[in-house]
Amino acid sequence: MRVEVDELRCAASAQCELICPEVFEVEDVARVKVPEPPPELADRVREAAEACPTGAIRVYE
Repeated sequence: MRVEVDELRCAASAQCELICPEVFEVEDVARVKVPEPPPELADRVREAAEACPTGAIRVYE
């Protein structure tokens, strides 16, 4: 799994950071701290992507 954030689409709602702070952090925009998260975080990464109000998070399986 690989995860990316489209910083131009990000509204900095911080939903991703609330759901999976091990992978995401939000300041002005969301950033990925761990681009290839371990398998045990996969479900939470997917949940964060689904919760993103602007669809800025892309998950590649």
